[in-house]
Amino acid sequence: MTGEAVALELRPAKLPSRALAVMIDLALAVTAYIVVTIALAVSTASLDDAAQVAVSIATFLLVLVGVPIAVETLSHGRSLGKLACGLRVVRDDGGPIRFRHALVRGAIGVVEILMTFGVVACISSLVSARGRRLGDVFAGTLVVRERVPTARTGFVPPPPPWLSGRFSALDLSAVPDGLWLAIRQYLTRMQQLDPQVGWAMAERLAADLTACTGAPAPQGVPPAAYLAAVVQERQAREARRAFGAGAGVSGAPGGPGPAGGLPGVGGAPQVSGSQGVYAPPVPGHNVWTGPAGSAQAVAPAAGQAEGGPVPSAQSPMPADQPSVPPREAPAADRPGTGFVPPS
Repeated sequence: MTGEAVALELRPAKLPSRALAVMIDLALAVTAYIVVTIALAVSTASLDDAAQVAVSIATFLLVLVGVPIAVETLSHGRSLGKLACGLRVVRDDGGPIRFRHALVRGAIGVVEILMTFGVVACISSLVSARGRRLGDVFAGTLVVRERVPTARTGFVPPPPPWLSGRFSALDLSAVPDGLWLAIRQYLTRMQQLDPQVGWAMAERLAADLTACTGAPAPQGVPPAAYLAAVVQERQAREARRAFGAGAGVSGAPGGPGPAGGLPGVGGAPQVSGSQGVYAPPVPGHNVWTGPAGSAQAVAPAAGQAEGGPVPSAQSPMPADQPSVPPREAPAADRPGTGFVPPS
């Protein structure tokens, strides 16, 4: 917790990585100490015993204590060993350390690392909840991991097929990168949110997006479907800019469709995802097929008999029957923030 009441998420370093970093630093420091000691022994051979002892003590303090303190101060907590292991010393509030922090760490490190061969440091690090040794406790510091493995990017669900390519003329140049990131994070996590919270968040993001583009969202289109369609259009433009005019994303104009054709040509395509399958619009019905393939929301058309046959979402529509967008499913049957075609 910083002084401005901001909570920081820092990953404390574990004992194995810290021990490896200390061993690297000690190996370099001991090597330098041996080289300097041999050079001074040759140059001070004519001095008496008291002078040689004073020189050896000064060399010990300078090489094994002073140099590590100076390195941590100048590098803001990253010695050579910590740099190799991806570690860094920071203050308790997450800020960079200063000379007084490095001095306390180095002075106590002589006792708990050099004189006890690291036994005291290992015990205190194992006892501490955040893996701090005595030098960190007295100095008010913490060793954290700088190189954290990146999390896998979540799956961005594609929009319904009837929205693909609908926003090809939309101006997206004024949309900031922060808004794109917020929309992407919402789309990847919308199935984990409460339905009401997710719907309100989608409406707020859609309002921000329309304010940046200057074009209102189409009437009757759910905000989550609108966001997914605009994100797909942006990805299609980036793909065409990077790979040429013929490139595109799956399900978008110019992108690969079923049997090498465009979506909706020659069959009833489906857009699959980890959250379910988007079935194509069937006249008079509104079907969302879940991950197990079971229909979760069905809305029969007005005037159709209740016991009449229900067309399958997997079968293609007759060629002579026009494609009429189905009605929106009732709110009680609508699954979360799922994409439902407008009325």
